[in-house]
Amino acid sequence: MNLREKTVVMTEEDMDRVLRRIANEIVERNRGVEDIVILGIQRRGVHLASRIRDLLRESEGTKVPTGELDITLYRDDLAVLSDDPVVHSTSIPVSVSGKKLVLVDDVLFTGRTVRAALDALMDLGRPGSVQLAILIDRGHRELPIQPDYLGKMVPTSKNEIVEVKVKELDKEDRVVICDREAEI
Repeated sequence: MNLREKTVVMTEEDMDRVLRRIANEIVERNRGVEDIVILGIQRRGVHLASRIRDLLRESEGTKVPTGELDITLYRDDLAVLSDDPVVHSTSIPVSVSGKKLVLVDDVLFTGRTVRAALDALMDLGRPGSVQLAILIDRGHRELPIQPDYLGKMVPTSKNEIVEVKVKELDKEDRVVICDREAEI
């Protein structure tokens, strides 16, 4: 599928500012970072989670446990996506039982990725609470899932794609709305 960039939604500076705000909101809501565990949903959520962790360490002077969560095998559309799905790593440095988990992902769309992440988490233990931090909410929810921490709401049509780019994978930080171009 070919994509054509249409609108820049966030620059590198915007992303940094939003992640700082989200980190501050996490501290405020939880009255510190005690018992907090940050979990990034594979792939780009992992890098955003690491940045939030670094910002929390900078502001609170404490290292917050941070992990990676792969939800591939928990997706409800797995059979439709691929006969040979790519499974990434799940790595959580502490037990999730009784902890305040902050799930981090780049884009919230239908809510099905978050539902899969919740299923994966429940197989790992019983957290005290689960909070959701999202960089971009594009609407079109199919499940009753809303973020606790939101970078930016970006209304889109279902034909548009929100592409989040992070330096760690894409050599740049920015968010763009793209149109799908017809293939010839």
